[in-house]
Amino acid sequence: MNPKSILKKNLALSIESKNAFLQDKENLNSFESAVKDLLQVYKEGGRLFLAGNGGSAADSQHLAAEFVSRLVYDRPALPAEALTVDTSALTAIANDYGYESVFSRQLEANAREKDMFLAITTTGNSPNLNQALKFCKTKNIKTILFTGKDGGIAKSLADHVIIAPGPSTATIQEIHILLGHSLCEYIEKEMFPRDK
Repeated sequence: MNPKSILKKNLALSIESKNAFLQDKENLNSFESAVKDLLQVYKEGGRLFLAGNGGSAADSQHLAAEFVSRLVYDRPALPAEALTVDTSALTAIANDYGYESVFSRQLEANAREKDMFLAITTTGNSPNLNQALKFCKTKNIKTILFTGKDGGIAKSLADHVIIAPGPSTATIQEIHILLGHSLCEYIEKEMFPRDK
């Protein structure tokens, strides 16, 4: 297999998965509901917390940066924080309480009822994200889940569940970043509309 054929295969899989998402009314409705809830969170002075593992950790940092900096145009900063970036907190919590507590412990310290948590996981079976989702449920913190496959355990723990179709982790992650950009674009335009 040559580089061009690998690229063509991956492009075809990406297009196929995105077309499947386009036809999925349940996913589209869940996304719309999640975005409207997040808009309300921001209108009421709340913040967005995000987390994931591996590539999904990078996605959570990427998306937090889009909210804080900007996506499409200059506007005031929106409060968003990736729970994956503080190595001292991550290693202390993992050492003292176990890796499954690295996100829930940070939420316990920083998140309030008016905030929202976005968990990003390709399988829905990450113990640390599931513990964070359970914590949010006990504190009435709204949650969004970007996941894949069958949604895993996390599917039953989140308020808004969006399942990216796709045969591989890479394809699922491509849809997750598209979802995140669309989420940010809507919030940006609604919070800070520009004259047409």
